[in-house]
Amino acid sequence: MRISSAFIFDAILVCGLLFVVSAAHADSRVFIVANQADGYGVDQCLARGDKCGAHAARSYCQSREFAQATAYRRVDPDEITGSVSKAGNEKCTGSGCDEYVAITCQR
Repeated sequence: MRISSAFIFDAILVCGLLFVVSAAHADSRVFIVANQADGYGVDQCLARGDKCGAHAARSYCQSREFAQATAYRRVDPDEITGSVSKAGNEKCTGSGCDEYVAITCQR
């Protein structure tokens, strides 16, 4: 059985594309931040994933040397078990207590 050069070229092309795609996905990080009421509603924009939170999410990522925010959403405390101390939440008295936002940043 003989393999054609077109098949070899296609296989090399597919492997190259997979490498590029996997490298792009490897340089992203999810940050979990406390959803703090600031009086301006930015916290609600981030928590609901509304368009108005895009600038805040991008600024957060850029402050950590990432180029852009690819996603942001509210996270239930149960999703981040063991990483949030209960002692820190006892001081909170506002409506945003025990609320967290996940921001996905990419280079």
